[in-house]
Amino acid sequence: MSDVLNDSGLPLKPVYSVDDRRGDEPPPGAFPFTRGIHKEMYRGRLWTMRQYAGFGTAAESNKRYKFLLKQGQTGLSVAFDLPTQIGYDSDDPMANGEVGKVGVAIDSLEDMEILLEGIPLDSVSTSMTINATASMLLLLYQLVAEKQGSPPEKITGTVQNDILKEYAARGTYIFPPKPSMRLITDLFAYCAEQLPSWNTISISGYHMREAGSTAAEEIALTLSHAIAYVEAAQAAGLEVDDFGPRLSFFFACHMDFFEEVAKFRAARRLWARIMRDRFGAKDVRSQALRFHTQTGGVTLTAQQPLNNVVRTTLEAMSAVLGGTQSLHTNGYDEALGLPSQNAAELALRTQQLIGYETAVPLVADPLGGSYYVERLTDKVEEEALAIMAEIDELGGAVDCIESGWTQRRIADSAYRLQQRIESGQRVVVGVNRYTDTQARPVPIMKISPRHQVAQARALKRLRARRSRAVVDRRLGDIERAARGTENLMPPLKAALADYVTIGECCAVLRGVFGEYHPGEAA
Repeated sequence: MSDVLNDSGLPLKPVYSVDDRRGDEPPPGAFPFTRGIHKEMYRGRLWTMRQYAGFGTAAESNKRYKFLLKQGQTGLSVAFDLPTQIGYDSDDPMANGEVGKVGVAIDSLEDMEILLEGIPLDSVSTSMTINATASMLLLLYQLVAEKQGSPPEKITGTVQNDILKEYAARGTYIFPPKPSMRLITDLFAYCAEQLPSWNTISISGYHMREAGSTAAEEIALTLSHAIAYVEAAQAAGLEVDDFGPRLSFFFACHMDFFEEVAKFRAARRLWARIMRDRFGAKDVRSQALRFHTQTGGVTLTAQQPLNNVVRTTLEAMSAVLGGTQSLHTNGYDEALGLPSQNAAELALRTQQLIGYETAVPLVADPLGGSYYVERLTDKVEEEALAIMAEIDELGGAVDCIESGWTQRRIADSAYRLQQRIESGQRVVVGVNRYTDTQARPVPIMKISPRHQVAQARALKRLRARRSRAVVDRRLGDIERAARGTENLMPPLKAALADYVTIGECCAVLRGVFGEYHPGEAA
């Protein structure tokens, strides 16, 4: 009988035995953290249940956040619309038709004040999925926290701030790689002094996995990007243990249940050794890979959407068994549109059921010692190491992105999986098998065009209230800093505090840094 292959192309044996293990791993909480970064894992505290949400106006998103917190969510996760992500104000012609569609529109401090109204930022951890404009959104968050009287050390959360994967897979970039890396390292340095408890980056494999990479490629590409960020920070004069403890990661969790568990275990082991052996990190917090997980968006189907409840549950369980620090579970209707309130609530309940009713969290690394899982952990690690070695030979992660190598590799893997699905070799229930069930329609959430009109009117009123002389002075300060070498965060913060908009700040930076176009070198 020919080898059975999983989605990553790894051969699977029918049975695994003690001969497939390479030796016992140290216990959870001990280097290289294969079995988890904490000694007792979830017995001390469950993972953060952080549902990703944001749509329309800041006021509407604020209502959704308060609803989710009332239902037991333990952390916020903010989705921003495309204009906010790529630095255009809601009244810019480039934003037309996209305002509030895939996330909340944030143009200025005024919007952030509305978004976070009534939410105590000294006791809620917030993740913001933002990259090209991450520095500005974090500063707006800090400004609101300061207005609330929150001490800087009490402001906790994460900005994704991972621009390399935008070039590789997602596309919401603005500037070329080199000035983008400067913004990231400026944020590292700023937070080390001003926001010591904030996670300055969430290095993301999620979007590369969603674009088609295999599990091993996901962690190899992600860790290679992380290496580039560490090197850039060191080149900017930062010590690895000054920023290393605030690095975090973001992975997808797809349907190959045991491979996903193995992937998380392998990623921890790899990162611990990279930080200790390659970069000389001595702080255990720098060596321990902390990560957020989101269940697979691309695994959801528009056909028979209630099947997605089961898919998400299985993916969430493998993330928990793999030792995630926080988790977002997708709504069953997300293949059709933004998640409805009912779908978002059920997704949160999925996590709560795993956390409180299954007893799975009562044992750290429950699958540790499984012949199959241990061997699969080794195989994923070996494959990832080979990919990372190739990236190093090609000049590193940035060079691989600029040459298109990374994008081609992801596209090739996506093509191979799609071929398997179309041939029926890879079964997707309700899509290429068991398709005769009569569809049960589910309501689809839609965003009204009135949001764009409302945002444009609010911006017009805001600009009328401001001092033009103050705005011009603040924008001039940003331009001077961008043309020099000083940290960009202080002049950006001063501008945003005076209600200069994100679009206005980005227009100045575009004038200095230029815009990135695929295929062009930095």
